[in-house]
Amino acid sequence: MKRGSSLVKAGAAILAVAVCAFALTPEQRRLNIDSFEYVWKTVRDKHWQTEPGGLDWQAVHDELRPAIEKADSMDAARAVMGDMLGRLHQTHFGIIPADLYSDVDGAHGSKGGESSTGLDVRVIGAQALVTSVDPGSSADASGVHPGWQILKIAGINMDSVIAKLDETYAKSTLRDLVSRRAVLSRLDGEAGKSVEVEFLDAREQHVTKTLRHEKPKGTPAQFGYLYPTHVWFDSSKVGGGNIGYVSFNMFLDPARLMNLFEEAVESCGKCDGFVIDLRGNPGGIGIMAMGMAGWFIDKPDQLLGTLYMRETTLKFIVNPRVNTFAGPVAILVDGTSASTSEILAEGMKDLGRARVFGTRTAAAALPSVFELLPNGDGFQYAIANYISEGGKPLEGLGVTPDVEAPITRQALLDGKDPALDAAVAWIKNN
Repeated sequence: MKRGSSLVKAGAAILAVAVCAFALTPEQRRLNIDSFEYVWKTVRDKHWQTEPGGLDWQAVHDELRPAIEKADSMDAARAVMGDMLGRLHQTHFGIIPADLYSDVDGAHGSKGGESSTGLDVRVIGAQALVTSVDPGSSADASGVHPGWQILKIAGINMDSVIAKLDETYAKSTLRDLVSRRAVLSRLDGEAGKSVEVEFLDAREQHVTKTLRHEKPKGTPAQFGYLYPTHVWFDSSKVGGGNIGYVSFNMFLDPARLMNLFEEAVESCGKCDGFVIDLRGNPGGIGIMAMGMAGWFIDKPDQLLGTLYMRETTLKFIVNPRVNTFAGPVAILVDGTSASTSEILAEGMKDLGRARVFGTRTAAAALPSVFELLPNGDGFQYAIANYISEGGKPLEGLGVTPDVEAPITRQALLDGKDPALDAAVAWIKNN
Protein backbone atom coordinates (compact mmCIF):
# COMPACT_ATOMS: atom_id res chain seq x y z
CA MET A 1 0.00 0.00 0.00
CA LYS A 2 2.79 2.41 0.90
CA ARG A 3 4.63 1.43 -2.27
CA GLY A 4 1.52 2.21 -4.33
CA SER A 5 1.13 5.55 -2.60
CA SER A 6 4.74 6.38 -3.37
CA LEU A 7 4.22 5.57 -7.03
CA VAL A 8 1.12 7.78 -7.15
CA LYS A 9 3.00 10.65 -5.51
CA ALA A 10 5.92 10.20 -7.89
CA GLY A 11 3.59 10.21 -10.88
CA ALA A 12 1.86 13.33 -9.60
CA ALA A 13 5.23 15.04 -9.17
CA ILE A 14 6.27 14.15 -12.73
CA LEU A 15 2.92 15.43 -14.05
CA ALA A 16 3.33 18.66 -12.12
CA VAL A 17 6.81 19.18 -13.58
CA ALA A 18 5.47 18.49 -17.09
CA VAL A 19 2.64 21.00 -16.61
CA CYS A 20 5.07 23.62 -15.32
CA ALA A 21 7.36 22.97 -18.28
CA PHE A 22 4.58 23.91 -20.71
CA ALA A 23 3.03 26.70 -18.63
CA LEU A 24 3.42 30.18 -20.07
CA THR A 25 5.35 32.90 -18.29
CA PRO A 26 3.72 36.30 -17.79
CA GLU A 27 5.94 37.62 -20.57
CA GLN A 28 4.81 34.91 -22.97
CA ARG A 29 1.18 35.65 -22.16
CA ARG A 30 1.78 39.34 -22.88
CA LEU A 31 3.44 38.53 -26.21
CA ASN A 32 0.49 36.33 -27.17
CA ILE A 33 -1.91 39.17 -26.40
CA ASP A 34 0.27 41.57 -28.41
CA SER A 35 0.24 39.08 -31.29
CA PHE A 36 -3.55 38.80 -31.12
CA GLU A 37 -3.89 42.58 -31.31
CA TYR A 38 -1.42 42.80 -34.20
CA VAL A 39 -3.28 40.15 -36.19
CA TRP A 40 -6.64 41.79 -35.59
CA LYS A 41 -5.42 45.29 -36.53
CA THR A 42 -3.63 44.04 -39.64
CA VAL A 43 -6.77 42.42 -40.98
CA ARG A 44 -8.81 45.52 -40.09
CA ASP A 45 -6.42 47.86 -41.92
CA LYS A 46 -5.16 45.78 -44.87
CA HIS A 47 -7.98 43.46 -45.92
CA TRP A 48 -9.44 44.40 -49.32
CA GLN A 49 -12.88 44.68 -47.74
CA THR A 50 -13.66 47.47 -45.27
CA GLU A 51 -15.71 44.86 -43.41
CA PRO A 52 -13.42 41.80 -43.65
CA GLY A 53 -15.40 38.74 -44.64
CA GLY A 54 -18.60 40.74 -44.16
CA LEU A 55 -18.02 40.59 -40.39
CA ASP A 56 -18.29 43.13 -37.60
CA TRP A 57 -14.54 42.90 -37.01
CA GLN A 58 -14.66 44.94 -33.79
CA ALA A 59 -17.24 42.55 -32.36
CA VAL A 60 -15.01 39.59 -33.24
CA HIS A 61 -12.15 41.26 -31.34
CA ASP A 62 -14.27 41.97 -28.29
CA GLU A 63 -15.60 38.43 -28.20
CA LEU A 64 -12.20 36.74 -28.39
CA ARG A 65 -10.03 39.12 -26.37
CA PRO A 66 -10.93 37.42 -23.05
CA ALA A 67 -10.00 34.04 -24.54
CA ILE A 68 -6.50 35.16 -25.53
CA GLU A 69 -5.99 36.62 -22.06
CA LYS A 70 -6.87 33.22 -20.54
CA ALA A 71 -4.81 31.14 -22.99
CA ASP A 72 -2.40 29.09 -20.85
CA SER A 73 -0.37 27.48 -23.65
CA MET A 74 0.97 28.36 -27.07
CA ASP A 75 -1.46 25.93 -28.65
CA ALA A 76 -4.35 27.59 -26.86
CA ALA A 77 -3.21 31.04 -28.00
CA ARG A 78 -2.85 29.83 -31.58
CA ALA A 79 -6.33 28.32 -31.41
CA VAL A 80 -7.83 31.67 -30.40
CA MET A 81 -6.09 33.55 -33.22
CA GLY A 82 -6.92 30.71 -35.61
CA ASP A 83 -10.57 30.99 -34.61
CA MET A 84 -10.51 34.71 -35.36
CA LEU A 85 -8.93 34.26 -38.78
CA GLY A 86 -11.04 31.20 -39.56
CA ARG A 87 -14.18 33.32 -39.49
CA LEU A 88 -12.99 35.02 -42.68
CA HIS A 89 -13.29 31.67 -44.52
CA GLN A 90 -10.27 32.60 -46.63
CA THR A 91 -7.23 30.31 -46.84
CA HIS A 92 -4.48 32.93 -46.97
CA PHE A 93 -4.98 33.95 -43.36
CA GLY A 94 -3.33 31.80 -40.74
CA ILE A 95 -0.94 31.39 -37.83
CA ILE A 96 2.19 29.32 -38.46
CA PRO A 97 3.95 27.80 -35.41
CA ALA A 98 7.43 29.22 -34.89
CA ASP A 99 9.23 25.96 -35.72
CA LEU A 100 7.52 25.81 -39.14
CA TYR A 101 7.70 29.50 -40.02
CA SER A 102 11.09 29.40 -41.77
CA ASP A 103 9.87 26.62 -44.09
CA VAL A 104 6.69 28.47 -45.00
CA ASP A 105 8.45 31.82 -45.40
CA GLY A 106 10.98 30.23 -47.73
CA ALA A 107 8.21 28.70 -49.77
CA HIS A 108 7.11 32.15 -50.83
CA GLY A 109 10.40 33.37 -52.12
CA SER A 110 11.77 35.30 -49.14
CA LYS A 111 15.07 33.54 -49.38
CA GLY A 112 16.69 32.78 -52.68
CA GLY A 113 19.02 29.81 -52.57
CA GLU A 114 22.65 30.76 -53.20
CA SER A 115 23.62 27.16 -53.87
CA SER A 116 22.09 23.98 -55.21
CA THR A 117 22.67 20.25 -55.27
CA GLY A 118 20.91 20.06 -58.63
CA LEU A 119 17.77 18.32 -57.37
CA ASP A 120 14.14 19.27 -57.65
CA VAL A 121 11.61 17.47 -55.49
CA ARG A 122 7.92 16.98 -54.81
CA VAL A 123 6.27 15.51 -51.74
CA ILE A 124 3.79 12.91 -53.00
CA GLY A 125 1.77 11.51 -50.13
CA ALA A 126 4.35 10.85 -47.41
CA GLN A 127 7.28 10.49 -49.82
CA ALA A 128 9.81 13.15 -50.81
CA LEU A 129 10.65 12.24 -54.42
CA VAL A 130 13.34 13.48 -56.77
CA THR A 131 11.51 14.82 -59.84
CA SER A 132 14.47 16.12 -61.84
CA VAL A 133 18.27 16.24 -61.75
CA ASP A 134 20.16 19.10 -63.40
CA PRO A 135 22.69 17.81 -65.95
CA GLY A 136 26.25 18.34 -64.76
CA SER A 137 25.20 18.99 -61.17
CA SER A 138 26.60 17.29 -58.09
CA ALA A 139 23.51 15.08 -57.88
CA ASP A 140 23.91 14.11 -61.53
CA ALA A 141 27.58 13.24 -61.02
CA SER A 142 26.62 11.15 -57.98
CA GLY A 143 24.20 9.04 -60.03
CA VAL A 144 20.95 10.25 -58.48
CA HIS A 145 17.89 9.69 -60.69
CA PRO A 146 14.29 10.95 -60.82
CA GLY A 147 11.98 8.73 -58.80
CA TRP A 148 14.44 8.14 -56.00
CA GLN A 149 12.89 8.74 -52.60
CA ILE A 150 14.72 11.02 -50.17
CA LEU A 151 14.81 9.33 -46.77
CA LYS A 152 17.20 11.53 -44.81
CA ILE A 153 18.98 14.84 -45.28
CA ALA A 154 21.91 15.50 -42.95
CA GLY A 155 20.59 12.75 -40.68
CA ILE A 156 17.07 14.20 -40.47
CA ASN A 157 14.25 11.79 -41.38
CA MET A 158 12.07 13.30 -44.09
CA ASP A 159 9.02 11.29 -42.99
CA SER A 160 9.06 13.08 -39.63
CA VAL A 161 9.44 16.48 -41.35
CA ILE A 162 6.51 15.72 -43.67
CA ALA A 163 4.39 14.40 -40.80
CA LYS A 164 5.01 17.58 -38.82
CA LEU A 165 4.05 19.77 -41.76
CA ASP A 166 0.90 17.74 -42.31
CA GLU A 167 -0.24 18.57 -38.79
CA THR A 168 -0.74 22.11 -40.09
CA TYR A 169 -1.12 21.74 -43.86
CA ALA A 170 -2.65 18.32 -44.58
CA LYS A 171 -5.98 19.92 -45.57
CA SER A 172 -4.48 23.10 -47.00
CA THR A 173 -4.04 23.89 -50.69
CA LEU A 174 -0.56 25.14 -49.73
CA ARG A 175 0.57 21.69 -48.60
CA ASP A 176 2.52 20.79 -51.76
CA LEU A 177 4.13 24.22 -52.00
CA VAL A 178 5.26 24.30 -48.37
CA SER A 179 6.39 20.66 -48.30
CA ARG A 180 8.55 21.07 -51.38
CA ARG A 181 10.23 24.14 -49.88
CA ALA A 182 10.76 22.32 -46.58
CA VAL A 183 12.72 19.58 -48.35
CA LEU A 184 14.65 21.93 -50.65
CA SER A 185 15.62 24.21 -47.78
CA ARG A 186 17.32 21.26 -46.10
CA LEU A 187 19.21 20.48 -49.29
CA ASP A 188 20.44 24.08 -49.51
CA GLY A 189 23.71 25.12 -47.94
CA GLU A 190 26.83 27.20 -48.27
CA ALA A 191 28.45 26.96 -51.69
CA GLY A 192 31.49 24.67 -51.67
CA LYS A 193 30.24 22.59 -48.78
CA SER A 194 28.23 19.37 -48.98
CA VAL A 195 25.29 17.54 -47.48
CA GLU A 196 24.76 13.83 -46.92
CA VAL A 197 21.50 12.48 -48.36
CA GLU A 198 20.09 8.99 -47.95
CA PHE A 199 17.89 7.72 -50.79
CA LEU A 200 15.73 4.73 -51.63
CA ASP A 201 16.78 3.92 -55.18
CA ALA A 202 14.97 2.16 -58.03
CA ARG A 203 15.94 -1.26 -56.63
CA GLU A 204 14.44 -0.35 -53.23
CA GLN A 205 17.91 -0.21 -51.71
CA HIS A 206 19.16 2.44 -49.31
CA VAL A 207 22.03 4.45 -50.79
CA THR A 208 23.80 7.44 -49.28
CA LYS A 209 25.27 10.20 -51.44
CA THR A 210 27.37 13.20 -50.47
CA LEU A 211 26.11 16.09 -52.59
CA ARG A 212 28.13 19.23 -53.04
CA HIS A 213 26.51 22.68 -52.87
CA GLU A 214 27.21 24.49 -56.12
CA LYS A 215 26.07 27.65 -57.90
CA PRO A 216 22.45 27.13 -59.01
CA LYS A 217 21.50 27.39 -62.66
CA GLY A 218 20.10 30.63 -63.95
CA THR A 219 20.92 34.31 -63.57
CA PRO A 220 20.68 36.27 -60.28
CA ALA A 221 17.69 38.62 -60.17
CA GLN A 222 16.03 40.72 -57.49
CA PHE A 223 12.62 42.32 -57.18
CA GLY A 224 11.62 44.75 -54.44
CA TYR A 225 12.64 43.54 -51.01
CA LEU A 226 12.89 39.87 -51.97
CA TYR A 227 16.21 38.13 -51.55
CA PRO A 228 18.20 37.74 -54.79
CA THR A 229 17.03 34.65 -56.67
CA HIS A 230 18.55 32.75 -59.57
CA VAL A 231 16.03 32.78 -62.42
CA TRP A 232 16.31 30.19 -65.19
CA PHE A 233 14.49 29.62 -68.45
CA ASP A 234 14.55 26.47 -70.59
CA SER A 235 13.11 25.96 -74.06
CA SER A 236 13.15 22.96 -76.36
CA LYS A 237 11.06 20.89 -78.73
CA VAL A 238 9.14 17.84 -77.50
CA GLY A 239 6.80 15.23 -78.94
CA GLY A 240 9.07 14.22 -81.76
CA GLY A 241 10.51 17.67 -82.33
CA ASN A 242 7.58 19.77 -83.54
CA ILE A 243 5.97 20.95 -80.29
CA GLY A 244 7.42 23.97 -78.53
CA TYR A 245 8.16 23.71 -74.81
CA VAL A 246 9.19 26.32 -72.24
CA SER A 247 9.76 26.13 -68.51
CA PHE A 248 11.01 28.75 -66.02
CA ASN A 249 11.19 28.87 -62.25
CA MET A 250 9.79 32.34 -61.48
CA PHE A 251 8.09 35.33 -63.08
CA LEU A 252 11.08 37.59 -62.40
CA ASP A 253 13.86 39.30 -64.39
CA PRO A 254 11.27 40.52 -66.94
CA ALA A 255 13.64 42.12 -69.47
CA ARG A 256 15.58 38.89 -69.96
CA LEU A 257 12.76 36.40 -69.46
CA MET A 258 10.27 38.11 -71.78
CA ASN A 259 12.86 38.21 -74.56
CA LEU A 260 13.60 34.51 -74.13
CA PHE A 261 9.87 33.73 -74.13
CA GLU A 262 9.42 35.76 -77.32
CA GLU A 263 12.27 33.93 -79.03
CA ALA A 264 10.81 30.55 -78.06
CA VAL A 265 7.36 31.39 -79.44
CA GLU A 266 8.62 33.03 -82.64
CA SER A 267 10.89 30.08 -83.37
CA CYS A 268 7.82 27.86 -83.19
CA GLY A 269 5.65 29.53 -85.80
CA LYS A 270 5.09 26.25 -87.66
CA CYS A 271 4.95 24.00 -84.60
CA ASP A 272 2.01 21.65 -84.01
CA GLY A 273 1.50 23.14 -80.56
CA PHE A 274 3.11 24.85 -77.60
CA VAL A 275 3.57 23.76 -73.97
CA ILE A 276 4.10 26.17 -71.06
CA ASP A 277 5.34 24.25 -68.01
CA LEU A 278 4.50 26.16 -64.80
CA ARG A 279 5.03 23.28 -62.39
CA GLY A 280 7.17 24.37 -59.46
CA ASN A 281 6.75 28.04 -60.38
CA PRO A 282 5.55 30.03 -57.31
CA GLY A 283 4.82 33.18 -59.31
CA GLY A 284 6.35 36.64 -59.17
CA ILE A 285 5.56 39.80 -61.16
CA GLY A 286 1.91 39.58 -62.16
CA ILE A 287 2.02 41.84 -65.21
CA MET A 288 4.37 39.39 -66.96
CA ALA A 289 1.38 37.07 -67.39
CA MET A 290 -0.33 39.69 -69.55
CA GLY A 291 2.66 39.94 -71.87
CA MET A 292 3.08 36.18 -72.20
CA ALA A 293 -0.61 35.62 -72.91
CA GLY A 294 -0.33 38.17 -75.72
CA TRP A 295 1.71 35.73 -77.79
CA PHE A 296 -1.33 33.44 -78.08
CA ILE A 297 -4.30 35.82 -78.15
CA ASP A 298 -4.84 38.15 -81.12
CA LYS A 299 -8.05 39.84 -79.94
CA PRO A 300 -7.88 43.21 -78.14
CA ASP A 301 -9.41 43.99 -74.73
CA GLN A 302 -9.12 40.42 -73.41
CA LEU A 303 -8.70 39.97 -69.64
CA LEU A 304 -6.99 37.25 -67.63
CA GLY A 305 -8.84 38.51 -64.56
CA THR A 306 -9.07 41.33 -62.04
CA LEU A 307 -7.22 42.00 -58.77
CA TYR A 308 -9.21 43.82 -56.08
CA MET A 309 -7.38 45.75 -53.34
CA ARG A 310 -8.59 48.11 -50.61
CA GLU A 311 -7.77 51.26 -52.54
CA THR A 312 -7.60 50.18 -56.19
CA THR A 313 -8.48 47.60 -58.84
CA LEU A 314 -6.02 46.12 -61.32
CA LYS A 315 -7.27 44.56 -64.55
CA PHE A 316 -4.96 41.98 -66.15
CA ILE A 317 -5.44 43.10 -69.77
CA VAL A 318 -3.75 40.90 -72.37
CA ASN A 319 -1.27 42.69 -74.60
CA PRO A 320 -1.70 41.10 -78.09
CA ARG A 321 1.45 40.76 -80.24
CA VAL A 322 1.68 41.40 -83.96
CA ASN A 323 2.41 37.77 -84.83
CA THR A 324 0.65 35.44 -82.42
CA PHE A 325 0.90 31.65 -82.21
CA ALA A 326 -2.41 30.20 -83.41
CA GLY A 327 -1.88 26.50 -82.63
CA PRO A 328 -3.05 24.57 -79.56
CA VAL A 329 -1.51 25.60 -76.23
CA ALA A 330 -1.10 23.33 -73.19
CA ILE A 331 -0.21 24.58 -69.72
CA LEU A 332 1.21 22.22 -67.10
CA VAL A 333 0.57 22.90 -63.40
CA ASP A 334 0.78 21.18 -60.02
CA GLY A 335 0.41 21.92 -56.32
CA THR A 336 3.57 24.04 -56.38
CA SER A 337 2.27 26.37 -59.11
CA ALA A 338 1.11 29.58 -57.44
CA SER A 339 0.35 33.27 -57.81
CA THR A 340 1.15 34.53 -61.35
CA SER A 341 1.33 30.93 -62.59
CA GLU A 342 -2.29 30.48 -61.55
CA ILE A 343 -3.35 33.78 -63.07
CA LEU A 344 -1.84 32.85 -66.45
CA ALA A 345 -3.16 29.28 -66.40
CA GLU A 346 -6.73 30.09 -65.33
CA GLY A 347 -6.91 33.20 -67.49
CA MET A 348 -5.81 31.36 -70.64
CA LYS A 349 -8.19 28.52 -69.78
CA ASP A 350 -11.15 30.87 -69.26
CA LEU A 351 -10.47 32.57 -72.60
CA GLY A 352 -10.53 29.19 -74.29
CA ARG A 353 -6.95 29.60 -75.42
CA ALA A 354 -5.25 26.84 -73.42
CA ARG A 355 -5.93 23.39 -72.02
CA VAL A 356 -4.50 22.72 -68.56
CA PHE A 357 -2.83 19.44 -67.53
CA GLY A 358 -1.48 18.17 -64.19
CA THR A 359 -2.89 18.58 -60.69
CA ARG A 360 -4.66 21.36 -58.82
CA THR A 361 -2.55 24.41 -58.08
CA ALA A 362 -1.68 25.93 -54.69
CA ALA A 363 -4.65 28.36 -54.67
CA ALA A 364 -2.17 31.08 -53.75
CA ALA A 365 -3.06 33.64 -56.41
CA LEU A 366 -3.62 36.35 -53.84
CA PRO A 367 -0.78 38.71 -52.93
CA SER A 368 -0.04 37.55 -49.40
CA VAL A 369 2.41 38.63 -46.75
CA PHE A 370 4.28 36.59 -44.15
CA GLU A 371 5.31 38.38 -40.96
CA LEU A 372 6.85 37.43 -37.64
CA LEU A 373 4.58 38.00 -34.64
CA PRO A 374 5.80 39.23 -31.23
CA ASN A 375 5.39 35.70 -29.80
CA GLY A 376 7.67 34.18 -32.46
CA ASP A 377 4.97 32.58 -34.60
CA GLY A 378 4.39 33.47 -38.23
CA PHE A 379 1.33 35.24 -39.59
CA GLN A 380 0.12 35.02 -43.19
CA TYR A 381 -2.47 37.43 -44.55
CA ALA A 382 -3.73 38.45 -47.99
CA ILE A 383 -4.08 42.03 -49.16
CA ALA A 384 -6.14 41.54 -52.32
CA ASN A 385 -8.66 39.26 -53.99
CA TYR A 386 -8.34 37.88 -57.52
CA ILE A 387 -11.25 36.92 -59.78
CA SER A 388 -10.53 35.22 -63.10
CA GLU A 389 -12.21 36.41 -66.29
CA GLY A 390 -14.54 33.43 -65.96
CA GLY A 391 -15.74 34.81 -62.62
CA LYS A 392 -13.84 32.28 -60.53
CA PRO A 393 -11.93 33.25 -57.37
CA LEU A 394 -8.63 31.39 -57.26
CA GLU A 395 -8.23 31.95 -53.53
CA GLY A 396 -8.74 28.65 -51.75
CA LEU A 397 -9.72 26.89 -54.98
CA GLY A 398 -6.76 27.07 -57.32
CA VAL A 399 -6.72 26.05 -60.96
CA THR A 400 -8.40 22.72 -61.67
CA PRO A 401 -6.76 21.00 -64.66
CA ASP A 402 -8.82 19.98 -67.67
CA VAL A 403 -6.88 16.73 -67.55
CA GLU A 404 -5.74 15.33 -64.20
CA ALA A 405 -2.29 13.78 -64.59
CA PRO A 406 -0.64 13.23 -61.19
CA ILE A 407 2.98 12.23 -60.96
CA THR A 408 3.96 8.93 -59.32
CA ARG A 409 7.21 7.38 -58.18
CA GLN A 410 6.89 4.60 -60.72
CA ALA A 411 6.34 7.05 -63.58
CA LEU A 412 9.47 8.95 -62.57
CA LEU A 413 11.50 5.76 -62.32
CA ASP A 414 10.26 4.77 -65.79
CA GLY A 415 11.34 8.13 -67.20
CA LYS A 416 7.76 9.22 -67.86
CA ASP A 417 6.04 12.55 -67.27
CA PRO A 418 2.24 11.98 -67.11
CA ALA A 419 1.23 15.63 -67.49
CA LEU A 420 3.60 16.36 -70.38
CA ASP A 421 2.77 13.06 -72.07
CA ALA A 422 -0.96 13.84 -71.87
CA ALA A 423 -0.40 17.36 -73.23
CA VAL A 424 1.65 16.09 -76.16
CA ALA A 425 -0.99 13.47 -76.98
CA TRP A 426 -3.73 16.12 -76.96
CA ILE A 427 -1.76 18.44 -79.23
CA LYS A 428 -1.04 15.65 -81.71
CA ASN A 429 -4.74 14.76 -81.86
CA ASN A 430 -5.86 18.35 -82.36
